[in-house]
Amino acid sequence: MLAALALLGLAACSKQEAPPEPVRAVRTMKVNDGSARSSRDYAAEIRARTESQLGFRVGGKLQSRPVNLGDTVRRGQVLAQLDPQDLQLGQASAQAALMAAQSSFTQADADLKRYRELRAKGFIGEAELEKHDLAQKTAQAQLDQAKAQMSVQRNQTGYASLAAEASGVITAVSAEPGQVLAAGTAVVRLAHDGPRDAVFTVPEDRIGEFRALIGKTGGVALQAWGANESAPATIHEVAAAADSTTRTFQVKADIGNAPLRLGQTATIRVNGTDQAGVIRLPLSALIELKGQSAVWLFDAAAGTVRQQVVSVSGADGNTVIVTGGLKAGDEVVTAGTHVLNPGQKVKRYAEPVPASAPAMTPAPAASH
Repeated sequence: MLAALALLGLAACSKQEAPPEPVRAVRTMKVNDGSARSSRDYAAEIRARTESQLGFRVGGKLQSRPVNLGDTVRRGQVLAQLDPQDLQLGQASAQAALMAAQSSFTQADADLKRYRELRAKGFIGEAELEKHDLAQKTAQAQLDQAKAQMSVQRNQTGYASLAAEASGVITAVSAEPGQVLAAGTAVVRLAHDGPRDAVFTVPEDRIGEFRALIGKTGGVALQAWGANESAPATIHEVAAAADSTTRTFQVKADIGNAPLRLGQTATIRVNGTDQAGVIRLPLSALIELKGQSAVWLFDAAAGTVRQQVVSVSGADGNTVIVTGGLKAGDEVVTAGTHVLNPGQKVKRYAEPVPASAPAMTPAPAASH
């Protein structure tokens, strides 16, 4: 019994050997030199070439706004109306001042004619005539001032109605009936009928590229949301200063006759120059190695993997463009990269062959 216990103690103290690490299966691809054209996509919105923020030239209380967001309006149509009572009172006051000035001028002009006759007969002196001549000129100036003031008041009364300066679509509403507005406060935004633009923003490091494309027909491609085909577009305006919040620059591209609606979403694609001697790899093949981009290379003879630093010039969709570090014929691991170690034994992943379905035995014919 003592001997059995000693044997059990020895077995418990002895080390057990670890099982061999399983050989992992990885997906690989052999690379070939080629050429690639990099492209960049920007999200754009379709807008009218001309958009106007419309407001009243005079202040007052907004009485009505017969148009709403999305309404189509025609040139001259009334969009909003101020309470005209105060403006009408101002016009009446100017009218009364005009009548008074007209009466004063009529009296001064008649007096001047009489005093000229008296001066011709020698009944008054030259100084007396000059005094009445000055009074007539003063009355004339006051009449002209009253006429101008009357025109201003008449115009301001007309400004109580806000009319569309062009045909188009209401794209924003900024004031509601009952609101007291200062002169110039925006009430609605009108997108004029006519040319349409694709408006998007670009980062500062790309602004030179877009300035070089100004006026070049088809310099960029436009693809509507959900569409498979693209149409050429022309850059015609690049902002001179960056947006204060996003620090990006606004760019406008003429979309020509593309059948797109206001507010519709689209993609602007800019193609770069062709690059020769480059290799395309899926994004899943890249790993980070001490702050650099790298890939796993598969050594078919040894059945192991090793790390290889590569130079990446950019991304194109779900692929990256490699310009250095690889050569034609190298076999790169494209899946399973996150579980590998240098020198680890791996094997190529093989797609499982589906088992063939068992043959169907025909059912025996029913006897009658």
